[in-house]
Amino acid sequence: MKNKILIILGVIVMYSCQDKQKTEQDNIIKTIAEDTLSKTVAGTADVSDASPKEDKAVELIRKQLNVLLKKDLPAITKEYRFFYYEAFDLNNDKKDEYFVGFSNPYFCGSRGCSGYILNNDGSLINSFTVTDFPIYVTTSTSGKFYDLLMKSGGVFHHVKMKNGKYPSNPSAQKVWKGDNITKEGTSVLYIDGNNRGKYSF
Repeated sequence: MKNKILIILGVIVMYSCQDKQKTEQDNIIKTIAEDTLSKTVAGTADVSDASPKEDKAVELIRKQLNVLLKKDLPAITKEYRFFYYEAFDLNNDKKDEYFVGFSNPYFCGSRGCSGYILNNDGSLINSFTVTDFPIYVTTSTSGKFYDLLMKSGGVFHHVKMKNGKYPSNPSAQKVWKGDNITKEGTSVLYIDGNNRGKYSF
């Protein structure tokens, strides 16, 4: 009987130790996650731990921005030299294209911000202006690419691919007449969301 009681006590102690270790481990993981999230939002996250695919995309975009903005770079202060991006396969070729956007006074005005859409190899599909984020990718297509719903000056416009490019000024396109934007498309480049990382260039 004494041996049974000792065995039961031993099992209880073992389980309580495991629960304590699990709680401590969960707290450590939570602290690391919160720290990484706050650094990502602030733009100071160390992307050395990013997945190889994400790291490759960031480097590709960074390199292209330094080419596209070569004339602007001397005028862009360090605090404004950052970008956001999101990958999305716009033409169902199993390769992601990249939406690249900005959210600072150098690139944004009262009617929206500037940005780019890049091919998977980093080459430019086109630039865009006066756009509020997010952008919505619809299920309809034009020229083998999904149509976009882009907001400019508080109004959504239906933007279609033509001759290999999307129009650069969405405000000059047809106003979208739909009711429910979230049913029409998938949001990309949701810069106001706290889960969006920003990267220097």
